[in-house]
Amino acid sequence: MYWSVRREVWENRSLYIVPLIVAAVQVFGFAISTIGLADRRRAVLLLDPAHQRAAIEQPYDLAAIMMIFIVFIVGVFYCLDALHGERRDRSILFWKSLPVSDLTTVLSKATIPLVVLPLIAFVITVCVQLVMVLETGVVLIFHGMSPATTWVVPFFRNWLVLLYGLVAIALWHAPIYGWLLLVSGWARRATFLWAVLPLLAIGIFEKITFGTSYFGAFVRDRLMGFGPGAFDFHGRDNPTIDSLAQLTPGRYLSGAALWIGLLFAVAFLAAAVRLRRYRGPI
Repeated sequence: MYWSVRREVWENRSLYIVPLIVAAVQVFGFAISTIGLADRRRAVLLLDPAHQRAAIEQPYDLAAIMMIFIVFIVGVFYCLDALHGERRDRSILFWKSLPVSDLTTVLSKATIPLVVLPLIAFVITVCVQLVMVLETGVVLIFHGMSPATTWVVPFFRNWLVLLYGLVAIALWHAPIYGWLLLVSGWARRATFLWAVLPLLAIGIFEKITFGTSYFGAFVRDRLMGFGPGAFDFHGRDNPTIDSLAQLTPGRYLSGAALWIGLLFAVAFLAAAVRLRRYRGPI
């Protein structure tokens, strides 16, 4: 299993190259935004402590949110090609000749979006934020200001929240990745269309026939609905985390929606294992 996961990382360099490119763009863009930073920081320091922290923290939060979004997109396209690619280039014949079971192969591919990509996102985000802190410190020192004003942001607490959030998101998106792997092992071509069009067709059929949008709401909740269960926000209009007490792993792990999704993920992965066992090259 370990070497199967390493093989996936070796063969799919986009898993870390794309986040690294995005990280470089973030660092470069933030370096440009430091023009006029000293004047903006003086204005921010006139605010009350809560607004000071929110204003200083904003670019660091945006960097984390962007990285989370990017690794999700990378995970989607990786899953769509994971089983389809080896059938397309006929390398499946070679891998099936090795003493590695279909279950191990499929689970190693599922491990990438569920474990590897969240870890990559966490490490790169921490590094990006540290570089941003360094850039800010250099600019402030150059303008005769103390770089300590940046440390009103509780970085260590935020990194813990980020790690927890990445785990929560991965578990919530598990059925999505399972579905994409199943389509990847079944479709002969156009895996993205085969993965998306059935969902669109069901939503359109429901809207035309019954005038409702329950399926669309279900899909939207599966994409973005992890927050209310994983965090105790201060209302819908204030989705901020001010303390670790707002992390609610017990409530999240005991939620029926999470476990129903995980059951669907297991079913999709089991079907993908069976498909790989009997599906030949394209």
